[in-house]
Amino acid sequence: MVQKSKPPAVATPPKRRGRPRAYEPDVALGKALDLFRRQGFAATSLDDLSEATGMNRPSLYGAFGDKRELYIKSYQRYREEARAAMVEIFRQEMPVRQRLERIFASALNIYLSGESGPRGCFTVVTAASEAVGDPEIRAMVLEGLTELDKAFASCFRRAKEKGELPESADPAVLAQLASATVHTIAIRARARVPRKDLEAIVKGAIDVMVGANS
Repeated sequence: MVQKSKPPAVATPPKRRGRPRAYEPDVALGKALDLFRRQGFAATSLDDLSEATGMNRPSLYGAFGDKRELYIKSYQRYREEARAAMVEIFRQEMPVRQRLERIFASALNIYLSGESGPRGCFTVVTAASEAVGDPEIRAMVLEGLTELDKAFASCFRRAKEKGELPESADPAVLAQLASATVHTIAIRARARVPRKDLEAIVKGAIDVMVGANS
């Protein structure tokens, strides 16, 4: 009896692990940023991040590292975007009141954005909490606070040199008041205080810092 020859075996290609790198890293990081900013670090799970970014866990690890690394990358992205939104306002020449009004308006645009409601400020709402136990995040938060203080101090120093502020004005103290105003409107925005009420707080703060009649 003649046995039929078996057809040659076809090699089965090895299974690929994880999602093909066809995603856009910037888009995925933006989705992670939105999620961390809305929920904070502890309340955001890897499953949440996977669903938000459209990437499975192996792909997330391969692209961004663990959850903490992804959180830090998200915070860095937030700071870069916030800085880009305000840097030109700080640089341009204009009266100090106008400059402050534009800075605070830009901040409110950032804090009140969000599809599911106002998201506030990443630094104040979530990073400040993580800074308690994480030295690297704490250093980033302190760097951001110092950077904002210095930008405001430069703003008030120029205004004083131009005669817009009295000789007794202390740019460093005024800068801290301005930064504190930024932080309070961020918290109140997250608590869904209406924009008109936040703008009233801003106006009052500016009146205190540069004078009601300036």
